[in-house]
Amino acid sequence: MQTKLPMQDLAAYKGLQLPAKIVSYIFHPLFMPTIMAVVVSYLNKSAYVGLDMPHRIQLLGNIALNTIFFPLLCTLLLKALGFIESIQMKTSKDRIIPLIATMAFYFWCYQIVKTLESPISLKVLILGAYWGVILVFMANIFIKVSMHTAAAGGAIGIVIVLMMIGNFNLLIPLLITLLIGGIIGTARMVLHAHKPGEVWLGYLIGVLVQLAAFLYLK
Repeated sequence: MQTKLPMQDLAAYKGLQLPAKIVSYIFHPLFMPTIMAVVVSYLNKSAYVGLDMPHRIQLLGNIALNTIFFPLLCTLLLKALGFIESIQMKTSKDRIIPLIATMAFYFWCYQIVKTLESPISLKVLILGAYWGVILVFMANIFIKVSMHTAAAGGAIGIVIVLMMIGNFNLLIPLLITLLIGGIIGTARMVLHAHKPGEVWLGYLIGVLVQLAAFLYLK
C-alpha cells in the first residue's frame, strides 16, 4: 500500500523537481571530463607551467570534442535513426550502443592526451574516465548504474589523486567536490532516475577508476 505524502511535503518535493533537473543538466556526464580538465589545470598549475596557451587550448579542445561533441552527435543520430527511444537513455537497452561509441571516443581522447605529452594528472583523468565508461557498460548488463554519479565520483577521485601527486592542501576543493557530488546524487533520486544502490555504485566506480588510473600511470 502506497503512503501519500502530506500536502506540505508534496509541495516541497515538487519544488525540488526543477532544481534537480537543472543540476542534472549542468553536471551531465557529457560535460564532466571537460569541466574537470579545466579544474585540474587550475588546481595543479605547477604541472602546466611548461605548456603554452595554444597547447593548453589544443588539449582542452580535443577533450571537449571527444567527450562532448562526438558522443552527443552519435546519440542524436541514434535517436533520429530509431535505434534508441530517448536521448536521455532512460533504459539499460538505450544505453548499449551510445556507451560503446563513447568508449571509442574516450579511448581516442586518451591517445591524443598521451601523445601531446600532457601532465600526468590530465592523463589520469581521461584514462580513468575511459575505464569508468567500460565499467558502467559492464554494470549496465545487470543494473542501471547512475552515469551522473559515476562522473561525480570521478571528479572526487581526481581531486584525491591530485592530493597524492602534490604536496599542497586541497581539502577545501575536495569538500566542495564532495558537496557537489552529493547534490548530483540527490538530484538523480529526486527525479526518480535511479535507486540508491545505483547511485552509490556510480560513486564507487568513479572514485576507483581514477585511483586505478593513477596507480597504473605513476
